[in-house]
Amino acid sequence: MKPDPLAAPGGAVTVIVPTFNEGPNIAELVRRLASLPATAPLDVLFVDDSTDDTPQIIEAVAATAPIQVSLLHREDGVGGLSGAVVEGLRRAKAQGAKWAVVMDGDLQHPPELVPTLLETGDEQGLDVVVASRYTGAGDAGGLDGPLRKLVSRASGVLARSMFPVRLRGVSDPMTGFFAVRTDAVDLDQLQPMGFKILLEILARQSLRVGQIPFIFGERFGGESKATFANGMNYLKQLVNLRFGRLSPFALIGLVGTAANLAILAGLQATGMWYLAAVIIANIVTIITNFLLQERFVFHDLRDGSSAWRRFAESFTFNGVEALVRTVLLWLIVQYAIAAPLLIQAVLILIAFVVRFVFHARVVYRQRA
Repeated sequence: MKPDPLAAPGGAVTVIVPTFNEGPNIAELVRRLASLPATAPLDVLFVDDSTDDTPQIIEAVAATAPIQVSLLHREDGVGGLSGAVVEGLRRAKAQGAKWAVVMDGDLQHPPELVPTLLETGDEQGLDVVVASRYTGAGDAGGLDGPLRKLVSRASGVLARSMFPVRLRGVSDPMTGFFAVRTDAVDLDQLQPMGFKILLEILARQSLRVGQIPFIFGERFGGESKATFANGMNYLKQLVNLRFGRLSPFALIGLVGTAANLAILAGLQATGMWYLAAVIIANIVTIITNFLLQERFVFHDLRDGSSAWRRFAESFTFNGVEALVRTVLLWLIVQYAIAAPLLIQAVLILIAFVVRFVFHARVVYRQRA
C-alpha cells in the first residue's frame, strides 16, 4: 500500500470534513479555514466518499494551501458520514491532535467559529463542544424550508427523550458541527451509521459537554444530501442506541394494550355499553402502566422527586390522550367501522410514541 502523499504531520488541531461530491466548496472552505487566527497548528483532513472529481479538487487545493490539507479517500464508504468521521478521528488521534473539529464541507457550518469551539473547550475543561442552532442567538435558517426545520426540531426532541441524562443540556444533538477532545472518546465503542455521529458519541459515553450558538448558513455550492432514507437510518440508529429503555416501555405498552382490550371485551360481554367499558379499561391500564414504568423503565430517572407529582403528570396526560382516543373511537364506530376492539387497538398503537416522548421529556425530565 503506497503512502498517502497528503498525510499530515501531527497538529494541535485537526479539522475533519467528511465529503461526498462537494467539489465546488473545497477551495472556499480551505481559504476561510486558512484565514483563521493561528492560535494552534491547524490540519484540515477531508475524509472523502465521493464518486465525482472531489478527490482531485482536494489534491489541487492542498498543493497551494497555506495550511496543511490532507485527504483520506474511502472506496467503500462504510458507515456513511458517521463512518467517515470516525476514520478521521482515528487518524487525528494517531497523529497527536489534541482537538478535532468536525464540520460539513458545504459551508453551512461557519469556519470562523472553530476558534470559539476550541477556546470554550479549553477554558471550561470540556470533552465535547457542540455548535447548536437552538440555543442563544443560534438559528437554523439555512435549512431548506419549514418542513426540514420541523423535522430537525422533532428529531432532536425524540433523541433527548431517549437519552435524557447523556443529552442533558444539549439543545442540538443532531448538529454535525462540534469539537471533541481526541483522548476523551473511546472510538472502539462507536458503531457509526448514517449522518448523526454526534448523537452516537454522546449516547454511548459519559462526557463533559458544553455548547455555543451558531447560525446555520446557506449552502455555498452543490446539493443537499438529505433524503428519506437518511431519516429512516436515523430512526434505526435511535432504536439501536436506546433499545434498553424503549424495549421495556414497548413491552409494558403491549401488555397494557392486551389488558385494555381484554377488559373492554369482558365488560362488553356483560352487556355494558362499549364507551363505558372503554373508559374503565383506560383508567385501569393507565394506573397499571405507570406503576410498571416506574419500576422497570424510568427507575434511574426518578432522582428523588415526588412519585405523586409523576403520577399526576402521567395520569393527566394519559387521561387527556385516552379521552381524545375515546372520542375518535366513537366517531369511527358511529360513522365508519363498527369494530370497537380493532379501532381501539389501532389508536393505542398510534399513541405509543407520543406517550414515550411525554414521559421521557416531562414526567421524568432531569430537574436542576
